[in-house]
Amino acid sequence: MNIRFYIKASIIAGFIMLSSYVQASDLQERQSDLKSLQSQISKQESALQDTNKQREQLVSLLKKDEKAIATAARKVNETKVELAETDKSLKALKQRQDKLDALKQTQQDTLSNQLASAYLAGNHDYSKMLLNQQSPATIERLLAYYQYLNNARMKSIKELQGTISELDEIQDKQVKQKNTLNKLVLNQQQHSKQLHLEQSQRQSTLTLLQRTVNSRGAKLEQLQIDEASLKRVVKQALLATNNSPSMEGLKSKSKNKLKWPTKGRIRSGFGSKRSGQVKWKGVTLAAPEGQQISSIAAGKIIYADWLRGFGMVLVIDHGKGYMSLYGHAQTLLKNAGDTVNKGETIALVGRSGGQTEAGLYFEVRHKGQAVDPAKYCKR
Repeated sequence: MNIRFYIKASIIAGFIMLSSYVQASDLQERQSDLKSLQSQISKQESALQDTNKQREQLVSLLKKDEKAIATAARKVNETKVELAETDKSLKALKQRQDKLDALKQTQQDTLSNQLASAYLAGNHDYSKMLLNQQSPATIERLLAYYQYLNNARMKSIKELQGTISELDEIQDKQVKQKNTLNKLVLNQQQHSKQLHLEQSQRQSTLTLLQRTVNSRGAKLEQLQIDEASLKRVVKQALLATNNSPSMEGLKSKSKNKLKWPTKGRIRSGFGSKRSGQVKWKGVTLAAPEGQQISSIAAGKIIYADWLRGFGMVLVIDHGKGYMSLYGHAQTLLKNAGDTVNKGETIALVGRSGGQTEAGLYFEVRHKGQAVDPAKYCKR
């Protein structure tokens, strides 16, 4: 190992420690805020004005918790992808090594046979052949034959050297890849631990928030606020689509129906009642947390952030007035401004937005109006 390797390793370790310190400090601050709010709510539960204020503070804290979860989950996912790629690379190197080992053995056997043939043929000296008065034609044939054998041996030796050299290179790559794999495993453990801590903090915040929304009127009020937040995002998205390049939009013919963004049963259907006069503008698909969410069609991402009531949300412009919305994600794997292909992974299923069960909230809109996703996606 050289001094550069140790310097580089020290720098990486320093960054990891600094990152861990920043994450821990942020988490401790949010835990302190939560305890303070919990104390206030316990003392002033009867005061409606105070409760509303505390509810807004808890929503703000929930946003921080869920964005921290999204960051940790994204790191876990990135490390998972890197681990899979490194493992795949190691398997490819092992397969190549096996082939080269077999080739090396074949080359060694060939060279050994050539040397044995040369030995059995005897050592012919050119001057002796002349003194023995062998015919020029015989001498020429023998010289041509020995030259051929010599060239064959030289070629075999060169090929064997090349095989041995490539085997050495592969062994070096395997050592480096295994070191990388070990570091990724440690990173994965660290990110998973951080994710668990953030999820615990989020659950504490959510439990306290639910205590402040314990009446039917309060729940309806929350839904109406959430709806208003979504309307603002859709309005902003519509303005953004005016500057977007022309795209195909969505096709609704039965034979051209699209795949749903993730696998799962429909927990709440389009148009079904939520509370009071508030109805679902999309569908909620029950699915395991961490499951991949894919774009239903090609498009450009025009919104990717946390949204009140819907958590981590991603909106895609598909052109011709069509857009799709994906909510309650654990983390977003794309950013606003990115272009995506049909079927490309864009997020992971989660419980953000204050949800107690994992799932995906999915909408399709045309010129700002919500339409039944089942019109475009096949079961």
